[in-house]
Amino acid sequence: MASPDWAYDGKNGPEHWSKLYPIADGNNQSPIDIKPSEAKYDASLKPISVSYNPDTAKEIINVGHSFHVNFEDSDNRSVLKGGPLIENYRLYQFHFHWGSTNDCGSEHTVDGIKYAGELHIVHWNAAKYASIAEALSKADGLAIIAVLMKVDQANPKLQKVLDALSAVKTKGKRAPFTNFDPSILLPSSLDYWTYPGSLTHPPLYESITWMVCKEHISVSSEQLAQFRSVLSNVEGENAVPILNNHRRPQPLKGRTVRASFL
Repeated sequence: MASPDWAYDGKNGPEHWSKLYPIADGNNQSPIDIKPSEAKYDASLKPISVSYNPDTAKEIINVGHSFHVNFEDSDNRSVLKGGPLIENYRLYQFHFHWGSTNDCGSEHTVDGIKYAGELHIVHWNAAKYASIAEALSKADGLAIIAVLMKVDQANPKLQKVLDALSAVKTKGKRAPFTNFDPSILLPSSLDYWTYPGSLTHPPLYESITWMVCKEHISVSSEQLAQFRSVLSNVEGENAVPILNNHRRPQPLKGRTVRASFL
């Protein structure tokens, strides 16, 4: 269901990732189950500040285990700053995780509660590194804003993304995706939990500063069905929908989850 050496199910599923990627059993793996009562309020945490230029939106591409909306990242027109970060981080792409049914799909959970999906907005540390390829494996290389999605009424702000999916139905398909500011997808409150973690699929580098928004956004059953219409196969092969592209929560292993709010 993904690149040949890993998948979200079967013999190359998450429980086998550590054979090829030993870091899968590392000390800073993601996602995690966030326990709000155990999170530590940190008054030094700044508000999250995003400044995204819609002109940097570039393309949408089916990568076989999800779809990515990619941005032009050769300059600082679209950046994330504040939060727990020291430097400015450049917007690179956003993508989603979802489940085969509406009662699962998120990667992070809150007090064990699974959500129907999760949005990840991915940024890299352009103050210290020359490219995302260089930043990818560094401890301070990436920063991801995660937004949990709960089944409710349709979210009109998702519609432009969902309308584009028909152009990238199968693996490897790409299409222009322009004039879009992903900050419209964020919840109204940017209160967040933060912790040091990893990419949630191989290569699983422990290079992510995670900011998980406390407030969720809505998604309807019909919109979730559109996510599930995206296929993991290339054109001409038997249709295999992408249904459960999420990793289960990983052990905290002594990490502290900090909260930006009381």
